[in-house]
Amino acid sequence: MSSPPTFKDLFRDCQRTAIHLESRDAYSKTNSAFVDWKAGKSIDPAERWGAWHAIVAEAVSRGVEMRRARIVSTPVSEYIRFEHEVTEGLNIAAGELVRWLPRREASDLLLPGNDFWLFDSRLLYLNHFDGEGEPTEPEITENPEIAKLCESAFEAVWNRATPHAEFEAH
Repeated sequence: MSSPPTFKDLFRDCQRTAIHLESRDAYSKTNSAFVDWKAGKSIDPAERWGAWHAIVAEAVSRGVEMRRARIVSTPVSEYIRFEHEVTEGLNIAAGELVRWLPRREASDLLLPGNDFWLFDSRLLYLNHFDGEGEPTEPEITENPEIAKLCESAFEAVWNRATPHAEFEAH
């Protein structure tokens, strides 16, 4: 059995679009950057996530449009405040477009049960997490019906969401 492709592989092979929908209020609470941030330490995104920045920046430089939408409860969780604070130096600096949608504004949207990445409207990388927000084995599919459903859900969220620069995480 072959191992799943890495994000470096997925972005290298991506030609047009990479979209990411996040819908959890907390992810890995043992993440060293989050732990340090909670302790009041300064977080340098370039130092912490340089490899990620390079992967995204390379894809964006080839013309890949990368968009990330986050559905969040309000008031936001501590983890979401952390994500919001590092987004400018991490995601935006690499070339991502990021928007935020308060969960209350998503009540009438049909959303998939998992966070996901969709590459070029065809390859779907479903993120799975345990109850504590720790990642478990992802799922990859090219099922066109599921890809279409996820893309439609993402676009509905994106169209309602607030650009990062205008969203206040409180």
